[in-house]
Amino acid sequence: MTQNAISAGGVAVERGLRGKVVVVAGAATGLGAASARRLAAEGAKVVVADVNRAGAEQTAAAIVEAEGEAVAMRFDISDDDAVQGLIASTVRTYGRLDAVHINAGDMSAVSKDTDVVDIDLEVWDRTIAVNLRGHMLVTRHAVPRLLDGGGGAIVYTSSIASFAGEPKRPAYAVTKAGINALARHVASRWGKDGVRANAITPGLILTPEIREGAPPEMLKAMLARTRSPRHGEADDVAGMVAYLMSDEGSWINGQTVNVDGGTVLR
Repeated sequence: MTQNAISAGGVAVERGLRGKVVVVAGAATGLGAASARRLAAEGAKVVVADVNRAGAEQTAAAIVEAEGEAVAMRFDISDDDAVQGLIASTVRTYGRLDAVHINAGDMSAVSKDTDVVDIDLEVWDRTIAVNLRGHMLVTRHAVPRLLDGGGGAIVYTSSIASFAGEPKRPAYAVTKAGINALARHVASRWGKDGVRANAITPGLILTPEIREGAPPEMLKAMLARTRSPRHGEADDVAGMVAYLMSDEGSWINGQTVNVDGGTVLR
């Protein structure tokens, strides 16, 4: 057994993601971009997909510059034809699909996500369309391709808001709770066929956008709520994405995994 291999259930498995074909849906910036870079560093061939074409191309270029392999593809997660096209293009480009990280979200609606009495129905519907229906669309088109290859992994970005309970952001929380249920459904329906589906539930992560826009007093207050001496970084989530996609995470299925510095204990 090589240094890059371990034993799982008596079977030798490779560390990392060498040669695997991975789609990161929502990878132009933030958590998705960090995950795409980490997956490429682990040896995966990464399809960097986003509605923001320029951002996707920038992420892919950074991967290639670091001697990884990536291509950028534009798609709209709320459009079924676009999602189907993304998965089909991935298979045409690389011959197969091994894993998907679904990370897309329309954060422009969060500030308008008030409560169920006052929320504008267009805000509710848009949040559902991207944050939940879109994740279902990627799943329904990806699962048959994963089955073609004997199985694979789906990793969803959820949030601790899915079970924390808040007086605001009901649409956001409902979609994240739905993602957790979606992961459990996929694991239950296709787990015996080799498909793994898990949801990562991050706490506050200091993406570049949050570093620039969040008031310092808010960051200080949120840090006080954790059981960690620091805030989360995008690489904390990216590391968990890589693990759950790898053979080393092959016995983890249907779970919601907190990456939140101990903010919520479950």
